[in-house]
Amino acid sequence: MRILLASSEVYPYSKTGGLADMVGSLAKTLAHGGHRVGIVTPLYAGIRERFPQLQRLDLPLEFPLGAQRVRGETWSLDPIEGLSVYFVDQPGFYQRADLYQNEGTDYPDNAERFMFFSKAAAHLALHLPWEPEVMHLHDWQTSPAALLLQHQRRLAGQGSTPGICLTIHNLAYQGLFPAAKYALMNLPGDYFTPNGVEFYGQMSCLKAGIVYADVITTVSPRYAREITTEESGCGLDGLLRQRNSSLVGILNGVDYEEWNTVSDTYVKHPYSAADLSGKAANKLELQREFGLPVEASIPLFGNIGRLTEQKGVVLLLGALEEMLSTGLQFVAVGSGSSAFQRAYQELARRFPAQVSVHIGFDEGRSHRIEAGCDFFLMPSRFEPCGLNQMYGLRYGTIPIVRTTGGLDDTVVDIRDDAARANGIKFIEYSATALAKGVRKALTLYAEPELLHRYRQNAMTADFSWNRTVGEYLKVYQKAQDHGGRVAHP
Repeated sequence: MRILLASSEVYPYSKTGGLADMVGSLAKTLAHGGHRVGIVTPLYAGIRERFPQLQRLDLPLEFPLGAQRVRGETWSLDPIEGLSVYFVDQPGFYQRADLYQNEGTDYPDNAERFMFFSKAAAHLALHLPWEPEVMHLHDWQTSPAALLLQHQRRLAGQGSTPGICLTIHNLAYQGLFPAAKYALMNLPGDYFTPNGVEFYGQMSCLKAGIVYADVITTVSPRYAREITTEESGCGLDGLLRQRNSSLVGILNGVDYEEWNTVSDTYVKHPYSAADLSGKAANKLELQREFGLPVEASIPLFGNIGRLTEQKGVVLLLGALEEMLSTGLQFVAVGSGSSAFQRAYQELARRFPAQVSVHIGFDEGRSHRIEAGCDFFLMPSRFEPCGLNQMYGLRYGTIPIVRTTGGLDDTVVDIRDDAARANGIKFIEYSATALAKGVRKALTLYAEPELLHRYRQNAMTADFSWNRTVGEYLKVYQKAQDHGGRVAHP
């Protein structure tokens, strides 16, 4: 099959979170499976310098953007056989210090930036010489491309465009802009209605994808169910219930070439389920790196991620206040809300022998936290999939999670299945409930044989992309059947 993915970030070229990991891993796995795969993504600052083998293609980009015309270029890279990455080069939009924000505030021209990107993605879907059969869009930044392709289909008829698949990674981020920004689409006004992209007087980029994609996926089965409820539907639950027959939850996979305890280049001591001695050594290295007392007997907890309310930072801060008296240690890597950053730093100042925090994203430290910690804290208010808990499982770092979204789909509590237990779950969204989960972890830590069994269960769980890519191929076929291009014989 010929598949073109579009994403605002793709690892290893750009990354702020799990979206980049997911798209990069899915594309690589599809290409390894013999499919023709492309990825469209912006050419952000620093990519050209890190990947000097980029080549400019004779695929110029020039589109109306409201009353303006904006030009760009297409550059490409072929990292492995069967996979091409197409970079949308528009320096005024993408050559910036960060992908989406400046010091925690969205760029004021994000509508223009990602409308241009969506137009570029749709253009490439229609004009690449290998004629993609399926266009796989990711989140709000690419969702307008679904409407652009459907408009082309409306003009030229069935079979004139690829089938359209949209993956919702996080429904809470919808790309909402004032109604006037709809003019950037340069499309007829009859799409700006409650049945189209209008959302309570604003334009919703994500809604464009939900309405006009042929099929919709989310990144875990439970999240697919949750977003059709009023509680978790972010105002789009009614529309998602209408589209329920086209909605599928597919759990994200883990790239075990990148996340592998035996060959992880970021980690000093390799280890495996059969020999955990390297994990014990990595714990001591991690304590040393974060400036904490180096002591094997102290239980070490970790966290990696965006410092936002969604990620349960309030719960983490509250539970740590209660639990630090037990003598545990806590390390974290993350950035986000300036208030949460300051709160973390203040906690570290007050408990310098127990808490150490690195503000900012650091891939190497993230790997070392997964490898060196005993437990991984992930108390999200909601979590479409989550990858860090799956990384933790593979690295024998027992996750403590709330029963929501992909966290519930991936972690097995002793109450779920005593023989397969690999983590600790709690239900109530409160610091008290999280602290109770931490106390259970301390009890588990005091029973070495039981902890070893949890680690064995965790490290042998299979969340490889090979397991899930077949589900995406079924979805792609369904998208193609809804009006996509006919496959070559």
